[in-house]
Parts: sequence; C-alpha cells; structure tokens
Amino acid sequence: MLVKPNVLKKQLQNGLKPTLKAFSLMEVLIVLAIIGILTLAAATYFGGTVSKAYSLEAEQNLNYIFTLEKTYFYTHSKYCDNLKEIGFENAKTSKEGGNAKYTYEVVQVSNTAFKVRATAVEDFNANGVFNVWEVDQDKMIKEVTPD
Repeated sequence: MLVKPNVLKKQLQNGLKPTLKAFSLMEVLIVLAIIGILTLAAATYFGGTVSKAYSLEAEQNLNYIFTLEKTYFYTHSKYCDNLKEIGFENAKTSKEGGNAKYTYEVVQVSNTAFKVRATAVEDFNANGVFNVWEVDQDKMIKEVTPD
C-alpha cells in the first residue's frame, strides 16, 4: 500500500520517519501455519487417490488378460498358463526402470478355469501391504489385498 504524498510530506516536515503499512512477522507466521495445516489435511485426504489410480492399471490389464484367455479358450478349448503365449507382455515395472506398477502371473489353470493375479511392485501408501488383484474365467475382477 502506498503512502499518500501529502501525508509523507507532513511526516518529513515534522521530523518523523515515514511509515508504511505492512504485516507483522507474527501475522505472516500465523498465515503460514494455517496454510501448512490445510496442506497436511489435503495430503491425507487425497493420499488414497494415488493407490486408486494405480489400481486402475491392474484392473485394465486383468480385463485385457481375460479377453486374451477367452480368445485362446475359443481357439484351443482350454485356457493357457503362459501369458506370453496368449499375447500379453507386461511392460517394465518401476523397479526395472519402466512405468508399470504391477506384475502378472497365472496362478491357476485347467481346461475349464483360470486365475491370473496382479501384484503391486511398490507399497503405494507405505503401510507394508502390497496391493493384489485377481481375475478368473467368469471375469470376476476383485481386489484380494487392498493397499
């Protein structure tokens, strides 16, 4: 805020130092503390959003694997135990220098049933639990272990 010229002139004539309106250090610290508290509250509120976003990768890939397994089944009258053979190749995981957050494996297969598991390679919320998803021949995509 600027000081009006006539006020500044009077202050100089009376031998006073010109005064400028400003915030005190205490006022600035209080505002910063409030902003910090609000930021902390927002971070905890949106913390679960990250793991939900990553879990979409698992759901989409398991849906794709289901489609590949069904296509293989219609061609060969059985399900396949090799993901590469049905045409699925997982991208490099974040631990391998890539972007994928899950690894995929066939955990159960027979002529009439299969189950594929997606396991997170990172602990998204640092609680010691890794996220696990599964899909079966009935397209039941479910979260086995939430993170």
